Amino acid sequence: MSAANPPRPIDPAVLAAREREDILVGDEIVRHKLSSRVIHWLVALTFFVCFFTGMPIWTPVFGWMATFFGGLGDMIFGRDERRGWWGPKLIHYMKWEIDEGEEVGKYNGGQKLFFWSVALGAIGVLVTGLLMWFPGKAGSVVMQLAYILHDVTFILFAVAVVFHIYLGTSAEPGTFRSMTRGTVTRKWARLHHPGWYRKVTGEDPRRR
Repeated sequence: MSAANPPRPIDPAVLAAREREDILVGDEIVRHKLSSRVIHWLVALTFFVCFFTGMPIWTPVFGWMATFFGGLGDMIFGRDERRGWWGPKLIHYMKWEIDEGEEVGKYNGGQKLFFWSVALGAIGVLVTGLLMWFPGKAGSVVMQLAYILHDVTFILFAVAVVFHIYLGTSAEPGTFRSMTRGTVTRKWARLHHPGWYRKVTGEDPRRR
């Protein structure tokens, strides 16, 4: 910066607003400090991300949007998955008892079930949360149910996150790197998702 163009001084109100609020600075009043504004915009960003990712789930009309937010078609249940993943097979999956003979695609039935459970749970939290924000808009019975469903959904989310982390790390080594590096090894794909391995490589996953 040349001497002819010295840096502009920082507005005293803007400077004060970095750490303080509810104060008068000259002709301005500081309403929100920096941390409050950062939180506000992070919430706004996550809201719109959730909003646009939810649109393809809500109605097929917005199905074209799924491509921009990670896709949706891979989470559709196949005929065999609809029959098999609502009983003992789900328990075996949570215990990580692998059926190596199954022709698993890119995502197995347990992962698809988790996806749709999270989507349904998010809708439940949103609806019950809105009722809790406006308690006078519904009857007492509805409000009691809203509080119960909201709390139960939150507890299930907390438990699900623990299992999700477990299955993505120690239970299935090599999975976590797919969400950091974006890649998995051929050995991992051949073992856990042989159908997907066959589709991508054109090789028979049973051949070592």
